[in-house]
Amino acid sequence: MSTATATKTADTSYTIDNAMEVLFGKLDEPIDDMENGRVQTIEEA
Repeated sequence: MSTATATKTADTSYTIDNAMEVLFGKLDEPIDDMENGRVQTIEEA
């Protein structure tokens, strides 16, 4: 799983594209797990 890193710069503005890139980056692995059946049901947990 990838983590987001912050870099301090003079520019403090972010775009919706930046936010979506971070979100999709964090969701890639869980979505892949679900698509390939590597999840537990509530009953199994």
